[in-house]
Amino acid sequence: MEEKLKQHPANCIKIVLFGPESTGKTTLSKQLAEHYQTNWVPEFSREYLQKKWDEERSICEPKDIIPIAIGQMALENKRASETDSVLICDTDLLETKVYSEVYFNGFSDPILSKYANENSYNLYFLTYIDTPWEPDDLRDKPNERKAMFKAFENALKSTNKPYLILKGNEKERFNFAVSQIDKLIKTHK
Repeated sequence: MEEKLKQHPANCIKIVLFGPESTGKTTLSKQLAEHYQTNWVPEFSREYLQKKWDEERSICEPKDIIPIAIGQMALENKRASETDSVLICDTDLLETKVYSEVYFNGFSDPILSKYANENSYNLYFLTYIDTPWEPDDLRDKPNERKAMFKAFENALKSTNKPYLILKGNEKERFNFAVSQIDKLIKTHK
């Protein structure tokens, strides 16, 4: 199982959109991938948990975390092998770890924690909570956005991940992200 959580070697710049639910990560991931004419890695847990909800009317349980993490890394490794420029990741294992800890009283599987810390990315964009809340079947913490943001920021700080906070409207976030990614592209290789 550990091998399934490990990043494969890749020759691309890896960017992660990271943060609480309903903060614009997926929208921006798609926009950035289109801008750079590259691949993006969707959030595996959305499809996995939506299917579970539709079939069972059941929410995420601790037993779902490792299958979600394995699915996320399979998508990331596949997409990373298909590009040598920029890879935009809608999430990563560290995000899965944060959700596990928040929803399951501080618990994170030690193997997930290991790879959430070891897998590396060039830059994280931590999405701030200044976007409107958009409810759906899976989102359930509209009144805990500040606490969730802090949990995500603390995870980045405690693991020494390189990150910048994205604030503002959609256009402002996009322009800031592009300016930062362009800097990475100039220094890559």
